[in-house]
Amino acid sequence: MKRRNFLQSVGLASVGAPLLLKNFNFGTVSKELFKSAKSLEDRVLVLVRMNGGNDGLSTVIPLDQYDNLVIQRSNVLIPENQLLTIAPNNALHPAMTGMHGMFNDGKLSIIQNVGYPEQNRSHFRSMDIWTSGLIDNQASTGWLGRHMDQEYPNYPDNYPNATYPDPFAISMGYDISATCQGLMANFCQSVVNPADAFNLLETVQVNDGTYYGSHMEYLSMIIAMANEYGDQINAAFSAGNNMSTQYDNNNDLAMQLKDVARMISGGLKTKVYVVNVNGFDTHDSQVVDGSPELGVHTNLLKKVSDAVSAFQNDLMLLGLEQRVAGMTFSEFGRQVASNASFGTDHGDAAPLFLFGSCISGGIVGPNPVIDNQIVDQAGVPMQVDFRDVYASVLRDWFGADEAEIQSQFEHTVTFFPVLDACNLSIKENEESNAILVYPNPCGNSTTIRFESQNETVAIQLRDIDGRLVREITQKQLQKGSHDVPVDLSGLSAGTYTVHLFKDSGNFTKRFVKVKDM
Repeated sequence: MKRRNFLQSVGLASVGAPLLLKNFNFGTVSKELFKSAKSLEDRVLVLVRMNGGNDGLSTVIPLDQYDNLVIQRSNVLIPENQLLTIAPNNALHPAMTGMHGMFNDGKLSIIQNVGYPEQNRSHFRSMDIWTSGLIDNQASTGWLGRHMDQEYPNYPDNYPNATYPDPFAISMGYDISATCQGLMANFCQSVVNPADAFNLLETVQVNDGTYYGSHMEYLSMIIAMANEYGDQINAAFSAGNNMSTQYDNNNDLAMQLKDVARMISGGLKTKVYVVNVNGFDTHDSQVVDGSPELGVHTNLLKKVSDAVSAFQNDLMLLGLEQRVAGMTFSEFGRQVASNASFGTDHGDAAPLFLFGSCISGGIVGPNPVIDNQIVDQAGVPMQVDFRDVYASVLRDWFGADEAEIQSQFEHTVTFFPVLDACNLSIKENEESNAILVYPNPCGNSTTIRFESQNETVAIQLRDIDGRLVREITQKQLQKGSHDVPVDLSGLSAGTYTVHLFKDSGNFTKRFVKVKDM
């Protein structure tokens, strides 16, 4: 057995977790995980894994499709007058009051219809795809792990060290996240209790030149490494603080996020945290018969919403908001039509949440189109590839190079703005805000909003290479705000730019057209 294979079959967890010798990996993400500007070095990404397959149509409800939702899922559909409206045609589940407030505060973004082509509805295979970021290849690496391998080809040799004393990534709980699995080792360390994160028994193993001796020597080094990282975690947790009073001690996800906030505030330089919430496989009893606003799914969404809202409140009070961003993911959505057991079965695409003060948009992408006839086992079609979201997060949040990112994925990546609001200078923000393209990404139509000062305005649409695609308008416009609808039918999916020419200045805005449903 090569050492690489050995390492992929060995892993360590912190105190309280058993030492296993099969399918349990260990490791972390570093200051230079991403070759980026100095201002990006301390950024943190928190991944919230919603295990089981979340029902997106009961989470973010397309109000313009509500009549057809009544046809498709009347026994699980929440009455329209109980929903939390966030836009003229969109609402959240009534249990999501915390996230509703975050959306209104500009700290929550929703990317609609996220999935991948030819969705696999197996829990295990689909989660493999989401954590690896690969579809065609049965990869043994994660999407972050591959990126870290490129930056740190010798990990775990000679880590930790004086330059990188802290774990690169942390997974809360006993499980190690496959998201950070690299070729030689997993870059993620599991933490059950950050106040007591190290006490694995260390023994000095001398390599006697045998197969057994070489591997036991390496295992001894990995255990010592885990304890050193654990020491760093303990110290940061002890030095850290929580200021929010919104955490519910009975909410296990909230407690995970509370610990994450305390470790960050205590100075731990870990770049990626993974937290988990189970129970979203709601085949039956998703709602209570006769009271669809109650039930398992309501409890789960309230747990996630309350936990994320408390965490964001804590980050604000701790002065950490611009350092930390979060993203939710689940292995798939549920089918459009409900079943007879007051539940929903495995489906396809679903909405994904981004949260933080640096998000770039509110609702990204058009509403799913719901049929007025039930099609057996139909799911919500994918419009935004989840791998493009990953790639965009790497670029916008960590400043990773686009060419490097492209090399980590098997498809041609489409980048779109998701977390770049904190990357812009004041001037760039002013220019960016001079044009609003919504929705973005979009299907066969979108709208351009801008201000005119009683002047001549010309609008052009150009492709990613700068070629003129369409002349949208050229006319004299009165002073005030203007909305110009844009027909995109006939254009292929991809990235485009709007060019706005006015007497008062010229501006551009990038947007993404996805394949229309």
